[in-house]
Amino acid sequence: MLYIIIALVIVLLDQLVKYWTVSVIPLGGYMNAVPGLFGFTYVQNTGAAFSLFSEHTWILSVVSVAVSLGIIYVLFFRKLPFWENVGLAMVLGGAVGNAIDRIAMGYVVDMINLELFRFAVFNVADSFIDIGAAVFIILYAVRSIREEKKKSGPMKELDRLRKTAPDLIEQDKQEDDGATLEEDEGATLDGDDGGDFGGDGGDGDGE
Repeated sequence: MLYIIIALVIVLLDQLVKYWTVSVIPLGGYMNAVPGLFGFTYVQNTGAAFSLFSEHTWILSVVSVAVSLGIIYVLFFRKLPFWENVGLAMVLGGAVGNAIDRIAMGYVVDMINLELFRFAVFNVADSFIDIGAAVFIILYAVRSIREEKKKSGPMKELDRLRKTAPDLIEQDKQEDDGATLEEDEGATLDGDDGGDFGGDGGDGDGE
């Protein structure tokens, strides 16, 4: 399945970068990549992404496994649009990459150090988790809004018809009453004309 392949590629990339970091950079050491922009620092993170929730490795391991299983279920059994699934696959790859570290070593290897923003040190898996989550949330929200508009369209039309129905009924009633009145007046005039003609005939015979 394409989405599982995407996740596996992310896991492989994440583990290769971590292996390179451990092999080349000493713990706490720093390697400059682009001066003033970013570099690589070897950090052992016992927390979550960006060093959050440190000292709770086992809880984070359970959460990572649960999230991974949940995403796999959605990818296989829920029919979502392509790019939403790609976002979930990115989250899955990142979650599995970090879960491997936590289960095998009790910590996650971080290395990306953004000097420009003075941000927390993170890794490839963290990046894909954040990017994938952003892609999924944005696309899911846009799709939900569009579907809601499609559903609300007929409902608005129905409400409009409900509001205008009494006026239409009253208008039809008035038109029917007007038509009936015209018919009654026409019938009365016809009767009066017939009576006049009859009277005239009688006078003529009398003469």
